[in-house]
Amino acid sequence: MLNLVGLVGNNAPQSYNRQLLLDMQQRFQNQAHIDLAEIDQLPLFNEAGLKNTPGCVYALAEQLAAADGIIIATPEYDHAVPAALKSAFEWLSTAAHPFTTKPIMIVGASLGVQGTARAQDNLRQILNSPGVNGFVMPGYEFLLNNAPSQFDDQGRLTNDKTVAFLTECFDHYVKFVQDNVADLKLVREG
Repeated sequence: MLNLVGLVGNNAPQSYNRQLLLDMQQRFQNQAHIDLAEIDQLPLFNEAGLKNTPGCVYALAEQLAAADGIIIATPEYDHAVPAALKSAFEWLSTAAHPFTTKPIMIVGASLGVQGTARAQDNLRQILNSPGVNGFVMPGYEFLLNNAPSQFDDQGRLTNDKTVAFLTECFDHYVKFVQDNVADLKLVREG
Protein backbone atom coordinates (compact mmCIF):
# COMPACT_ATOMS: atom_id res chain seq x y z
CA MET A 1 0.00 0.00 0.00
CA LEU A 2 1.24 3.49 -0.83
CA ASN A 3 2.11 5.93 1.94
CA LEU A 4 1.07 9.42 0.90
CA VAL A 5 0.99 12.81 2.58
CA GLY A 6 -1.83 15.27 1.98
CA LEU A 7 -0.45 18.78 2.42
CA VAL A 8 -3.12 21.25 3.57
CA GLY A 9 -2.27 24.36 1.54
CA ASN A 10 -3.42 27.04 3.94
CA ASN A 11 -3.24 27.94 7.60
CA ALA A 12 -6.96 28.53 8.22
CA PRO A 13 -8.58 26.70 11.14
CA GLN A 14 -11.55 25.75 8.92
CA SER A 15 -10.53 24.74 5.41
CA TYR A 16 -12.42 23.10 2.56
CA ASN A 17 -9.05 21.90 1.28
CA ARG A 18 -8.42 20.06 4.55
CA GLN A 19 -11.96 18.69 4.28
CA LEU A 20 -11.22 17.50 0.73
CA LEU A 21 -8.05 15.73 1.90
CA LEU A 22 -9.92 14.14 4.81
CA ASP A 23 -12.55 12.89 2.37
CA MET A 24 -9.79 11.44 0.17
CA GLN A 25 -8.12 9.86 3.21
CA GLN A 26 -11.32 7.99 4.04
CA ARG A 27 -12.52 7.34 0.49
CA PHE A 28 -9.25 5.85 -0.77
CA GLN A 29 -8.12 4.05 2.39
CA ASN A 30 -7.99 0.71 0.55
CA GLN A 31 -5.53 2.10 -2.01
CA ALA A 32 -3.26 4.27 0.11
CA HIS A 33 -2.54 5.45 3.61
CA ILE A 34 -2.84 9.26 3.55
CA ASP A 35 -1.43 11.28 6.46
CA LEU A 36 -2.26 14.97 6.61
CA ALA A 37 0.44 17.61 7.02
CA GLU A 38 -0.32 21.14 8.15
CA ILE A 39 1.56 24.39 7.49
CA ASP A 40 -0.17 26.45 10.17
CA GLN A 41 2.79 26.30 12.58
CA LEU A 42 5.38 27.51 10.05
CA PRO A 43 6.49 31.13 10.40
CA LEU A 44 6.57 33.34 7.33
CA PHE A 45 9.77 32.75 5.39
CA ASN A 46 12.59 35.14 6.11
CA GLU A 47 16.01 34.60 4.55
CA ALA A 48 17.72 35.71 7.74
CA GLY A 49 15.84 32.92 9.51
CA LEU A 50 17.82 30.31 7.59
CA LYS A 51 20.59 30.66 10.17
CA ASN A 52 18.17 29.25 12.73
CA THR A 53 15.62 27.34 10.68
CA PRO A 54 12.71 26.39 12.95
CA GLY A 55 12.43 22.73 13.91
CA CYS A 56 8.88 22.62 12.54
CA VAL A 57 10.30 23.17 9.03
CA TYR A 58 12.55 20.13 9.36
CA ALA A 59 9.74 18.06 10.88
CA LEU A 60 7.48 18.85 7.92
CA ALA A 61 10.33 18.15 5.48
CA GLU A 62 10.94 14.74 7.07
CA GLN A 63 7.24 13.85 6.89
CA LEU A 64 7.08 14.80 3.20
CA ALA A 65 10.37 13.11 2.31
CA ALA A 66 9.29 9.81 3.89
CA ALA A 67 6.14 9.59 1.73
CA ASP A 68 5.83 7.74 -1.58
CA GLY A 69 3.97 10.77 -2.92
CA ILE A 70 2.39 14.07 -1.94
CA ILE A 71 -1.11 15.42 -2.59
CA ILE A 72 -1.22 19.21 -2.27
CA ALA A 73 -4.62 20.81 -1.68
CA THR A 74 -4.58 24.53 -2.37
CA PRO A 75 -7.20 27.23 -2.17
CA GLU A 76 -6.98 30.23 -4.49
CA TYR A 77 -6.51 33.79 -3.27
CA ASP A 78 -6.09 36.59 -5.83
CA HIS A 79 -5.32 34.11 -8.65
CA ALA A 80 -2.49 32.45 -6.69
CA VAL A 81 -1.68 30.08 -3.84
CA PRO A 82 -2.04 31.45 -0.29
CA ALA A 83 0.93 33.31 1.17
CA ALA A 84 1.30 30.63 3.86
CA LEU A 85 1.76 27.91 1.21
CA LYS A 86 4.22 30.01 -0.79
CA SER A 87 6.15 30.66 2.41
CA ALA A 88 6.21 26.92 3.20
CA PHE A 89 7.75 26.22 -0.22
CA GLU A 90 10.36 28.92 0.40
CA TRP A 91 11.37 27.26 3.68
CA LEU A 92 11.31 23.78 2.19
CA SER A 93 13.30 24.69 -0.94
CA THR A 94 16.14 26.28 1.03
CA ALA A 95 16.35 24.48 4.38
CA ALA A 96 15.47 21.04 2.96
CA HIS A 97 14.34 19.62 -0.37
CA PRO A 98 11.55 17.09 0.27
CA PHE A 99 9.77 17.68 -3.06
CA THR A 100 12.77 16.81 -5.25
CA THR A 101 11.54 14.21 -7.74
CA LYS A 102 8.59 13.37 -5.47
CA PRO A 103 5.36 12.35 -7.32
CA ILE A 104 2.84 15.12 -6.67
CA MET A 105 -0.90 15.42 -7.24
CA ILE A 106 -2.55 18.84 -7.05
CA VAL A 107 -6.15 19.29 -5.93
CA GLY A 108 -8.03 22.33 -4.76
CA ALA A 109 -11.31 23.54 -3.33
CA SER A 110 -12.68 27.06 -3.57
CA LEU A 111 -15.76 29.08 -2.77
CA GLY A 112 -16.14 30.34 -6.34
CA VAL A 113 -17.19 28.81 -9.64
CA GLN A 114 -13.74 28.48 -11.24
CA GLY A 115 -12.29 26.15 -8.66
CA THR A 116 -8.59 26.70 -8.10
CA ALA A 117 -7.43 26.71 -11.73
CA ARG A 118 -5.14 29.74 -11.46
CA ALA A 119 -3.74 28.71 -8.08
CA GLN A 120 -2.96 25.28 -9.49
CA ASP A 121 -1.10 26.87 -12.43
CA ASN A 122 0.80 29.04 -9.95
CA LEU A 123 1.59 25.97 -7.84
CA ARG A 124 2.91 24.09 -10.89
CA GLN A 125 5.33 26.97 -11.52
CA ILE A 126 6.49 26.88 -7.91
CA LEU A 127 6.95 23.10 -8.00
CA ASN A 128 9.12 23.50 -11.12
CA SER A 129 11.42 26.00 -9.38
CA PRO A 130 15.09 25.25 -8.64
CA GLY A 131 15.32 23.78 -5.17
CA VAL A 132 11.76 22.44 -5.30
CA ASN A 133 11.90 20.17 -8.38
CA GLY A 134 8.58 18.43 -7.82
CA PHE A 135 7.44 15.69 -10.22
CA VAL A 136 3.84 16.76 -10.85
CA MET A 137 1.29 14.40 -12.36
CA PRO A 138 0.25 15.86 -15.73
CA GLY A 139 -3.42 16.44 -16.50
CA TYR A 140 -6.21 15.22 -14.24
CA GLU A 141 -6.61 18.53 -12.44
CA PHE A 142 -9.19 18.24 -9.69
CA LEU A 143 -10.88 21.61 -9.15
CA LEU A 144 -13.70 21.64 -6.60
CA ASN A 145 -15.84 24.75 -7.04
CA ASN A 146 -18.59 26.02 -4.74
CA ALA A 147 -17.02 24.00 -1.94
CA PRO A 148 -19.53 24.90 0.81
CA SER A 149 -22.30 23.11 -1.09
CA GLN A 150 -20.21 20.07 -2.04
CA PHE A 151 -19.92 18.38 1.38
CA ASP A 152 -22.50 16.80 3.67
CA ASP A 153 -22.64 17.22 7.47
CA GLN A 154 -20.01 14.48 7.90
CA GLY A 155 -17.57 16.25 5.54
CA ARG A 156 -18.06 13.82 2.65
CA LEU A 157 -18.38 14.86 -0.97
CA THR A 158 -21.97 14.41 -2.13
CA ASN A 159 -22.06 14.88 -5.91
CA ASP A 160 -21.71 11.56 -7.75
CA LYS A 161 -20.03 13.11 -10.81
CA THR A 162 -17.56 14.96 -8.60
CA VAL A 163 -16.74 11.77 -6.68
CA ALA A 164 -16.36 9.82 -9.94
CA PHE A 165 -13.91 12.39 -11.32
CA LEU A 166 -11.95 12.57 -8.07
CA THR A 167 -11.72 8.76 -8.11
CA GLU A 168 -10.51 8.82 -11.71
CA CYS A 169 -7.87 11.43 -10.85
CA PHE A 170 -6.73 9.49 -7.78
CA ASP A 171 -6.55 6.20 -9.70
CA HIS A 172 -4.30 7.89 -12.27
CA TYR A 173 -2.18 9.34 -9.47
CA VAL A 174 -1.72 5.91 -7.85
CA LYS A 175 -0.56 4.55 -11.20
CA PHE A 176 1.70 7.61 -11.68
CA VAL A 177 3.33 6.96 -8.30
CA GLN A 178 3.66 3.21 -8.84
CA ASP A 179 5.15 3.68 -12.32
CA ASN A 180 7.70 6.26 -11.17
CA VAL A 181 8.54 5.82 -7.50
CA ALA A 182 11.42 3.35 -7.96
CA ASP A 183 13.10 5.38 -10.71
CA LEU A 184 12.65 8.64 -8.81
CA LYS A 185 14.17 7.12 -5.68
CA LEU A 186 17.27 6.22 -7.72
CA VAL A 187 17.47 9.81 -9.00
CA ARG A 188 17.15 11.21 -5.45
CA GLU A 189 19.83 8.88 -4.12
CA GLY A 190 22.07 9.77 -7.07
